[in-house]
Amino acid sequence: MRKLRLERKEERKAAPEPTDLIRREREGVILCFVGPPGVGKTSLGQSIARAMGRKFIRMSLGGVRDEAEIRGHRRTYIGALPGRIMQALRRAESKNPVFMLDEVDKLGADYRGDPSSALNWLDTVPGPLRDRMEILQLSSYTEGEKLAIAKGYLIPRQIRENGLRLDELGFSDEAILTMIRSYTREAGVRNLEREIGSVCRKLVTKIAEGGTTKVAIDSADVKEYLGKPKFYYTEEVEERTSVPGVATALAWTPIGGDVMFIEATHMPGGRGFQITGQLGDVMQESARAALSYVRSKSAEYGLPDDFFGKHDIHLHIPAGSQPKDGPSAGVTMATALVSLISGKPVRHDVGMTGEITLRGQVLPIGGVKEKVLAAHRAGLKTIILPRRNEKDLEDVPEEIRKQIKFVFADRVDEVVNAALSQPLNGRKKTGKKKSASGQAHQKTKGSIRQRRSGAAT
Repeated sequence: MRKLRLERKEERKAAPEPTDLIRREREGVILCFVGPPGVGKTSLGQSIARAMGRKFIRMSLGGVRDEAEIRGHRRTYIGALPGRIMQALRRAESKNPVFMLDEVDKLGADYRGDPSSALNWLDTVPGPLRDRMEILQLSSYTEGEKLAIAKGYLIPRQIRENGLRLDELGFSDEAILTMIRSYTREAGVRNLEREIGSVCRKLVTKIAEGGTTKVAIDSADVKEYLGKPKFYYTEEVEERTSVPGVATALAWTPIGGDVMFIEATHMPGGRGFQITGQLGDVMQESARAALSYVRSKSAEYGLPDDFFGKHDIHLHIPAGSQPKDGPSAGVTMATALVSLISGKPVRHDVGMTGEITLRGQVLPIGGVKEKVLAAHRAGLKTIILPRRNEKDLEDVPEEIRKQIKFVFADRVDEVVNAALSQPLNGRKKTGKKKSASGQAHQKTKGSIRQRRSGAAT
């Protein structure tokens, strides 16, 4: 922006200079980076400072518990000090640096005050102030992006920091992808760099012992240096969804997208319904709405008429130590229930997200890009999304869209048919048999017609 101003300086001199406050030049904006850990928020700030030729100051606010540490202490106190911002400016010896306030979400509050009252914390910032900030959402990295970052930045840095030469260690693309898929589960690249550093340190030990001089790491060699894999994405999904009553949901978390499994089982009883997994109020309501919808559509899905009267149902989401909430698991819960009662398992390569209504509509949700990236990391080949979220796929990288089949649904029926491994055998409604109230209504209408015809006669 400043470079363009300098290039067009002569053009602006010819134009009349505005004197009012509205049309004067804008000096700068406050950028607010929001995204999972390790996606390059701090690095982006450093790049901005380097491009502008300014000094860069990063101040971590993790653990700050007193707003006086931000603003500064009153001078009436003995040993009063200026706030952290003024101290950082003094150390940088610059009055106009690029200043980054990092780890704002790790602030604490106690009886001495709330530090966030002196800062621009995204969750608590007032609306008018948020309108004056440029909020930039940084999403998770794809596998291709992680591979490029590892080859161009992470590996050279770890080789340099561990005292190796560039010609002493090399990683193939397959080895890097193996570390990404089987040894890390993250939105950024912090854990990936740790794993690369671990390989470098073990190689340093071998070189110091005189055991080797050069090593080329391939996919088969990763296990030798890092041990057994920590994550089994594809194998875990196939194993869990091999039985009826388990469906794969796509979830959004503050550290990126993730997949979670919704399990349903039944036992002898009578109309009991239990929900576990430390779910919030929203997800509990989604579970009850899913059960009510499945019960109302039991005839169309070909489910036994007396199933709900003779069985109790238990709906569980594993990893019970982690709180879960959000309005995007309704379709997965309904699919898990239909799979349980019909005895037909859900396809292991299908993930889904979306909220439902009691009438069977599929409502749109948020965080589509993060959820799609999580599904791709887990090896899912088909993703079921609400139809109104089709436009959100523009944010998903093209390389990911080519590898995944997307199914857009307006109704829960479409979700169930696309997710189950076998089609349902629904019972058709004949429409000939009428209820007792309908028959009584027809008799009443018939008697009225007879009375009217008798009166006319």
